[in-house]
Amino acid sequence: KGRQRKKVILMANQYMQEEDDAILKTYNRYPVVLDHGDGAYLYDPEGKKYLDFSAGYAVSSLGYNNKEFNDALKAQIDKMIHTSNLYYNTTCGKAGEDLKKITGMYKVFFTNSGGEAIEGAIKTARKYAYTKKTGRYEFIAMENSFHGRSMGAVALTGHKEYREPFEPVMPGVHFAIYNDLDSVKALLEQAKGQVAAVIVEPVAANMGVVAPKKGFLEGLRTLCDQHGTLLIFDEVITGFRLSLGGAQQYYNIKPDITTLGKIVGGGMPIGAYGGRREIMQMISPDGPVYQAGTSSGNPVATTAGIETLNILKNDPQIYERLEQKTRKLADAAREAGKGHICVNQIGSLMSVFFTDQKVRDFESAVTSNTEQYADYFGYLLDRGIYIAPSQFETMFISNAH
Repeated sequence: KGRQRKKVILMANQYMQEEDDAILKTYNRYPVVLDHGDGAYLYDPEGKKYLDFSAGYAVSSLGYNNKEFNDALKAQIDKMIHTSNLYYNTTCGKAGEDLKKITGMYKVFFTNSGGEAIEGAIKTARKYAYTKKTGRYEFIAMENSFHGRSMGAVALTGHKEYREPFEPVMPGVHFAIYNDLDSVKALLEQAKGQVAAVIVEPVAANMGVVAPKKGFLEGLRTLCDQHGTLLIFDEVITGFRLSLGGAQQYYNIKPDITTLGKIVGGGMPIGAYGGRREIMQMISPDGPVYQAGTSSGNPVATTAGIETLNILKNDPQIYERLEQKTRKLADAAREAGKGHICVNQIGSLMSVFFTDQKVRDFESAVTSNTEQYADYFGYLLDRGIYIAPSQFETMFISNAH
């Protein structure tokens, strides 16, 4: 057993060294090699298990190794992995129709990621404003938001450390304060009719979990209607998390455009955006906005979408269970850290802030002690519990927990 364990450790070190030598990393990686997953757990090559509260950054709502999901993908792989989207295939239309029924979109455009969906939404919103002869091209986003790492998405991302390395970025972007309706109103008035769209994460999840104050999303909808401005909901995090219809169903607010990410396909490379008829008719071949991708509507990815949505639709109690599980975990954390932490939770999203203040916005979130959070993360990881590594990220509960 000792020799076998030593061999596995050497293999794990080899995996890490190969990545260090060959890969430009997205993030600095922790010295853990993950080999497979099952249910709510991830396993390293040695068999050590980690209770996962990251869900691949929100993309896995079903947990790992779900048999229905896996069987559907295996069957599609045996049939056809990919073909040009110059032709119809047997899965893309079904996945799109399912999304339409759930979200109320007029039509859906499939992408390969949430960031790509944001790019499509930006282009579509600007072209829509242009065809209305308004001359609008500006956007309002929220400070300390995150919408992706491509050039358009970076311009809308409210973190200077992400934007500044790429400046000059897309012009005409202004930043309001999340949960501060007056800041949005002031920017709209200053812009004097030049704002094409307001974009918002309906539940902020990139400053930790911060829910919208009562009336904030309703106020955004009203302000956008008053100023003739489109409202874009970035539901890459909240889509299919708070409810089957996402945050817009949960809060009963209808945006003009919605973006969705890889949770649509249970972690497969897929995203989507869509909206009402006159906006989506801007997209080629119906309109002048050319948006395309070789793998957009890929048969395997859209099969993943069909199966994920089927599982969620056919389990009417799933969101109630997710809420109950997450609330139970949040209540236990509050009790354990009473007087020292703030725990925010909505649906299956949760954050533990190392501050004694109520966290309602970014200003209160940054009162957190990030060194204490880092110690907390390391303590849990050493004991086989994997949470978000940053104080300002989110924990996710899956159906497998």
